[in-house]
Formats: sequence, structure tokens, C-alpha cells
Amino acid sequence: MTCGQFDSILADIYGSVPTELSEALQLLVESANAKPRDESLWDQNDVVCITYADQIRQPGLHPLEAFRRFFLDWELDQKLRCIHLLPFCPYTSDDGFSVVDYLAVDPESGDWDDIARLGQHFDLMFDLVANHTSVSHRWFQGFLADEEPFRNAYIDQDPTADLSAVVRPRSLPLLTPFETASGTKHVWTTFSADQVDLNYGDPATLLRMIETLVLYAQRGARIIRLDAIAFLWKKVGTSCIHLPQTHAIVRLMRAVLDAAVPGTIVLTETNVPHKENISYFGDGTDEAHMVYQFSLPPLLLDAIHSGDTTVLRDWMKSLRPPTNQTTFFNFTASHDGVGVRPLEGLVPRERLDHLVDVVRRHGGRVNMRSQSDGTESPYELNITYLDAVADRSTIEPAEHSRRFLATQAIMLSMQGVPAVYFHSLFGSPNDVAAADESGQNRRINRHKYERDELENALADAAGLQRRVFDGYCRLLELRRQQTAFHPIAAQQVLDLPGDGLLGFVREASDQRIVVLANLSDSAREVSCDQIPIATDYDLLADQSLASGDAISLRPFQVRWLVAVS
Repeated sequence: MTCGQFDSILADIYGSVPTELSEALQLLVESANAKPRDESLWDQNDVVCITYADQIRQPGLHPLEAFRRFFLDWELDQKLRCIHLLPFCPYTSDDGFSVVDYLAVDPESGDWDDIARLGQHFDLMFDLVANHTSVSHRWFQGFLADEEPFRNAYIDQDPTADLSAVVRPRSLPLLTPFETASGTKHVWTTFSADQVDLNYGDPATLLRMIETLVLYAQRGARIIRLDAIAFLWKKVGTSCIHLPQTHAIVRLMRAVLDAAVPGTIVLTETNVPHKENISYFGDGTDEAHMVYQFSLPPLLLDAIHSGDTTVLRDWMKSLRPPTNQTTFFNFTASHDGVGVRPLEGLVPRERLDHLVDVVRRHGGRVNMRSQSDGTESPYELNITYLDAVADRSTIEPAEHSRRFLATQAIMLSMQGVPAVYFHSLFGSPNDVAAADESGQNRRINRHKYERDELENALADAAGLQRRVFDGYCRLLELRRQQTAFHPIAAQQVLDLPGDGLLGFVREASDQRIVVLANLSDSAREVSCDQIPIATDYDLLADQSLASGDAISLRPFQVRWLVAVS
């Protein structure tokens, strides 16, 4: 990447080229002096575990060290390649997403040495909380004091401006008044009053964030997640989401990383309808390497609870990574809830309403957002994915785990890089007490474990948590052995009946796998003429199949079929 190429992107952002910023970026790249990473972008061994830095606690140890020891003791380094550490910096709210210091590790979790030790056994993924900082961040304190170089680091907005077109992710005030050295300023706060939006219209602010990005890569982040990136650029009179300047900033971040720390993977987090989400691939070479598959979690739940797999099947048919430098980041659960905006345009409103009712019956909560007409609509389902799949009060552990693991087997076998949330791997139940005590619905799926507590839960071989954990580990072990599950191996979706059946073929140069799933509570059969290749062995069932016979599927069974003869 030459200085002139940076300048072209800077001109797209600012309309002209800020000379000092251009020169600073070039110096940043030159000083990084980085060598390309040895490995290719990805392969079938890539499975990410999403977790908090303080997820596991043990007396006498930093939580990061307790986590490392637990995962090694349970041999999870043989099943997972990458650990996504959710924001681990000092923070004031939102469980880490109101950052006080981007360059520090929260001492309650550990330090950079703990992260480096974890990185000796796993690849690492970090978050760049790109849209906002905590009000306690020194940059914002400088803004309040009207001091350089932070005088323009945040957005002082005239409250009389017409902001009705702005897309809101939460039902909270868009502007928050703060007393500053030069009077009252109404500061843009897209997510909360403690999360003040950075002003990317200020070149110095953009530079500070790109410097942070490069430091994260140098500190070992193989993947960097750009959090809430869609909201980055503000312009009165627009929706303030997905603006051209935002896409240009993503291109700049990608370009700088490609030049400074080659091989670093950029992942954009945009919990929005599918077409908007995949726009962050850019032309397939210049923006994100990966985008979250945000439609997958609610579509799987919709398929199970409606008995109709047609929408899921047809959506999967539409999936086309633009180049072999891009792929999807597949998941069913994360630290947030199950976003339902990605269902917009895919399922009718009554299907969404049914899903909301199911979640509430299963002990979950629902977060709402304000719309431009003043009404509210569901934004996010807050529940563990295990409890979203089935009501544990009405179903036996063996059946519950089977239904849940069916959803995970589908996710793990789809084209892309799979990501497993800690609480899905360990079959955690809803933490209703944490949600009630904090008043934050998302805490229902963010339980923090003492090591003894978790190991006691896993000690019951017949219990739900151990059934889920053992079943998940087997899925992970098998998946990593299949070249057809390479992230960019071809995917062909089959035209099976939409009454609970789902099928697709994954194909690499040396292997083809047929994935068949029955997401209904009735047995199904798939005739051989509905499958484009011959198969005679089910990897998941460890079972040979008679050639030419119809393939039977029990309720909520998934088969990974290959030819071995």
C-alpha cells in the first residue's frame, strides 16, 4: 500500500487529503516493520470460542490465567483454534463495551502477559470498540476540559437539529448533555449516556483509533472485530448508518493492517438485515475478510419453532462470498442476545411475534428499540441459545441436548468460520438472577463461573451441561478432520421439502460431505435421488449406510454423509 493509495481512501472520507494524517499513517506502517503471518487466512481447523476475559475465576489466579489453565486441563486446545476475548480493557459499563483505556488490560482480569501466555496455545481475536468510549476515558475528559488534542474528539450536536431519520439500536436518548469548560454540549451517545461517540470527522481521532488497531495486531490479534462499526459516521439528515464514509474508514483500516501486519483478519460486527450486513465485504478485497452471519441464529430458531425450514433453506441458497479472500463468521450465540433485525424481509411479522413468545415462555427477555415513528419493536432476544431451542422444564436432558446439538452441527458445517460461545459449549442455563439483579437483560447469557462451580456442573454425566459439552466436543473433533469444511469450500443447498428438512453439500478438491438435518419432531426420509453424490457412511453416527436405500433421520438428527467405499 503506497501513500497515494491511502490518500485515495482519505479523500473518500474527508473530501480532501489531510496531509498530517496521510504522513502519520505512512510512518505507522513503516515503523510496524511486520512480517506476513505464516499461515493462510483460514482452514477447517479454525473454530473460534467467544468468551469474556474474566469468564472463569479461581482463587490465587488472574481470571485470564484461570481460563488458560482450565481450557488446557480439559484439552480444549485440541478442539478450538482461536479465543475471542471480548473487550478486556478497563471499563465503566456494558460489560466491557464502554472502554476507559484501549491500551490497557483490566487488572480485574489480568495483564498483557496473561494474554500473551494464552496466545502461546491459541490464536487470538480482539475487539476494537470503534464507535464510542466511556465518559471516563481520558480523551473525553480532555474534551470536557476543552483541551487539545481532544477538543474535537467527540460530537457536539445542536439538539434542535432534525435527527428523526437516525437509526436507533436502543430505546435511549441519542444526545446527552454534558457540562464542559466552554458550556453545555449535547454529545452524541448512540448506545448509552456512558458511551460517547467518537468523532471520525476529526482526523486526529481516526489516527488514534488506527494506531490502536495496529497495536492490537502486534499484540497477537489474528482477528480483529470492529464493534458497532456501522454507526461510525454521523451526518444530520441521514440514517447515520452504513454511510459511504463509514465504508471508506473500514477500507482504510483494512489497508493499513494489510500493510502494517499482513495476514490480520478484519471482521465487521453489523447486527442489521442481511443485505446491509454483507455490504461490508466491499468488493471482496478491500473491506472485511469476514462478516457475522447474523441471520443464522434467529433463522435456526424460527425453523425449529415454526416447523418450516423453507426460509432458512432459501436464505442459505443466497449466500455467496464475493471472493476467496472473504467468508462468513457463523455463530448461533454470543455475549449479546439473538438479534432479530436480520429477520427483516425474510419472515412475516407473525413468525417473529411467535419467536418472541417462545423466548418469553422459555424464561428469556426481549430488548426493544425505538423506531422513527415513535413505536417500539423487538431488537434482541435475551436467552441462552440452549434455552431458546427448548424449554428445560418440559423436556428431558437427553432430548434437550439432542435438539440443541442439531443446531450446532448445522452451524459448524456451513461455509465459513464457526464461532462457539462459551455458554453454548458448556450448556449454561439462563442466569435469570443476574438479569434481575442488574436490570440488564443481556446478563441472562453472561454468567461468570468459579472453576469449581463449572466442574461440579460437568461432573454429572447424565446432566444437561455435560451432555452438551461432550456432544459439542465430539462435533468439534470430527469437524476439524474434514477438508470439505474448509471455510471457502463450495456449498450447494439441496431442494428438500421445507417441512423440517435441510440439506447441503460441502465440497473441497479431495472430499465431499452431504449434510442432512431434520429439524422437526417427526421422523423423515430423504431418497437417494435427492442427493447429487453417492454416500455410504455417516460420520456423526459412525455408521455405514446401505447403498441405494433411503436415508432416515430421527427427529432433530443431523447426518454428515461421505463416501468411503
